[in-house]
Amino acid sequence: MPAPLVNIPVHLITGFLGSGKSTLIHHLIEQKPPGERWAVLINEFGQVGIDQAMFESRDDLVVKGLPGGCLCCQLAFVLQATLVNLLHRHRPDRVIIEPSGLGHPAGLLEVLRGEAFAEVLDVRSVVALLDPRRLDDPRAREHETFRDQLAMADGVAMTMIDLATPSQLAAARQWLERLWPPKGWILEAPGAELPLARLTAGEREVSARRVAESATHRRLRPAAGDAHGMQGVVLEAFAEALPEPGRPRREAGRALGHATLGWRWHPRDLFDLDRLGERLGGLPGSLRVKGVFHTAAGWKLYNRADGAVSLTDSAWRRDSRLEVIGQAGELPDAESLEALLQSCLSGPVETP
Repeated sequence: MPAPLVNIPVHLITGFLGSGKSTLIHHLIEQKPPGERWAVLINEFGQVGIDQAMFESRDDLVVKGLPGGCLCCQLAFVLQATLVNLLHRHRPDRVIIEPSGLGHPAGLLEVLRGEAFAEVLDVRSVVALLDPRRLDDPRAREHETFRDQLAMADGVAMTMIDLATPSQLAAARQWLERLWPPKGWILEAPGAELPLARLTAGEREVSARRVAESATHRRLRPAAGDAHGMQGVVLEAFAEALPEPGRPRREAGRALGHATLGWRWHPRDLFDLDRLGERLGGLPGSLRVKGVFHTAAGWKLYNRADGAVSLTDSAWRRDSRLEVIGQAGELPDAESLEALLQSCLSGPVETP
């Protein structure tokens, strides 16, 4: 009989949209001690799930994507069921959870510290990521979830510092130092790199800080609770079913003052990388855009946050995906954008 699961360390990596959470987790995985198996749960506000494509499959790492809502309210039940299954099936030595950029930590901590995981999970400190440039936007500073993510954090990693000015960095540090309760640490994390020792050193010193729950998220829970069973079915079915070649599958969502449009294409659909880059570059700069595409130059991961674009090779081979997220009312017309994307296809991949 397997040994009981006891006090598995859990780390929460929070941060607003585009702050570099998945990149930071990727760098933490590179520091994973040999012989440890980690589990990573990635929650995306969008419907199709892009961030999981950043992680290669390996025996000592289990990555599970939970797209289509917020773990703290809309997907709380799905999280609990998924986590129970993952713990018993893979028995990880450490768990890292990345909530949606619009997720409120209070509801998630309530699930993790609840009766279902008593003495099984040991929730360690909460780490929040902050792009200092975002403080220049009054809408961000006044956003309830943005403020609470930082207020509840035990430590803050400032990312995107190569894109920030010295005055923006200084202003961000001063703003963080005025928060109450005080942060245990505030570090600059160039390239979204954070030493694993920062998480594990003194990790027994778990904060008991509490912040009032988000009223916005709390209102979403009853509606999500009515659809618990269906939501789980939808997520699993969507993860497995492939679109037909040449006919993408489109999904849309709206909550927490934001909206999302997402597409999936059959892996045989081949994109022209130059046309695709031009079309995506023409989208409004305020939109969060991320995708993984099968192109004539290979599989590519596209990521745009706050105007900064990166294009890297991807080990993902399951399907092509795109997610566009923005403030409600700011997204382009879905039909027009889909037609624009379809014009980037150079044809199907020839099968032998």
